[in-house]
Amino acid sequence: MAGMALAVASSAAFASDAPALGPGRTPLGGEVAGNKDGRIPAWVNEAQAVEGWSYGKLRKDHWKYKGDKPIASITASNAAQFAEQLSPGQLALLKQNPGFQMDVYPTRRSCGAPDFVAENTKKNIGTAKLGDDGWSLKQAVVPGIPFPTPTSGEQAMMNWKMRYHGVGIDYPNGFTFVSPRRGSEDWIQAGFEQTMFYPWGKKGSNKLSDVGNIEYFTYFSYKSPAALAGQALAANVYLDTASSETFYYFPGQRRVRRLPAYAYDAPQIGFENQYLLDETIMFTGTLDRFDWKLVGKKEMLVPYNVFGAYDFKAKTSEVMQKNALAASSRRYELHRVWVVEASVKKGARHVSPKRTYYLDEDSWNAVLAEDYDMQGALWKVREGFLIPVYETGTCDVAAFSQYNLPEGRYILDFSTVAAGADVRWLTEASGDRMKPSFFTSENLRAISDR
Repeated sequence: MAGMALAVASSAAFASDAPALGPGRTPLGGEVAGNKDGRIPAWVNEAQAVEGWSYGKLRKDHWKYKGDKPIASITASNAAQFAEQLSPGQLALLKQNPGFQMDVYPTRRSCGAPDFVAENTKKNIGTAKLGDDGWSLKQAVVPGIPFPTPTSGEQAMMNWKMRYHGVGIDYPNGFTFVSPRRGSEDWIQAGFEQTMFYPWGKKGSNKLSDVGNIEYFTYFSYKSPAALAGQALAANVYLDTASSETFYYFPGQRRVRRLPAYAYDAPQIGFENQYLLDETIMFTGTLDRFDWKLVGKKEMLVPYNVFGAYDFKAKTSEVMQKNALAASSRRYELHRVWVVEASVKKGARHVSPKRTYYLDEDSWNAVLAEDYDMQGALWKVREGFLIPVYETGTCDVAAFSQYNLPEGRYILDFSTVAAGADVRWLTEASGDRMKPSFFTSENLRAISDR
């Protein structure tokens, strides 16, 4: 697995070549230098899309390194050779599923940041603050990473929550897949549309106190199957208030109900208890139920530049295999990640009282996560499918998979596989869906009753 050098290329979308945090640091706080053996190259400022990409074209076809070939393949038979760079969850997947294969590619440090995000991140050093409760975000310059040199697990996880995605993400057509129960051939395939609005993501430099305490607003509506079609949700997730405000439309009742308990470890409606609310996109919701320990950094083989999870022209049968996503739709690279351990607080409850998250040093995206059950056994493994986002100049994780080890089932969500339309990252707030008024219970009722 020899390291490969990266050539420098310029792009207006990326921050200037001088790292915002001073010598030796990338714009968002990672280490510029590669690792000792060269398998992780030095970070450089380079454009990721080749000329000619526009929305509606496959992202993978326009990536600078689309011609990369695997340099190693990991299976159950050789996993021991790579054990130091694999997580407990990855090792469990390889052991439990002999057909599970991890193809390793040359490391491409594809994550940068726009100038204004880099500058705001620099401004946050020594000024961004958590609240007195230890988990909420009270002060920051946005959009930017609040704590580029974190000293606690709460700070690192807040960086994940405040990674830059533009002002919004729009799924005109997406799918949630859940694999069959043992002994069955029946998949759950739920079609949906969804919009997420991040009011703090507008370009420029703003105090968090001036744009409000909302992490994001979201709206979704199910298109299929018949049992879910027409159900819709509007929710507000806060940065300094526990839980979220959630409204749900039930078409059979033609009513909108407020669901105060639809958060944390509540099972998501329609997925046979395979999917909790706070497992969405690796971790969603407030940090208040856990104590977060920053363990440190580690070199690991993690999902990276996984364009196969965003192939809206792919066929379901090509990607969704019985026990896992097809190896050809996944990609792994060696990167440095921050390791954060979550333990449920004394007096709080959660069906998964211990969790581990692995955050990419260059982008703060969660690329791996593991949940343990109440007996301390490894329960679920999540993989976050990071890609460079051409619209924003950053990287993001939207699509992700989750493997339920005891039940032998898995989920793929926020993917555009077979959707016929791409996910779109929005950098300008235009249209009704980029307004807080779109995400109210009154508007949910109005648009659902049409």
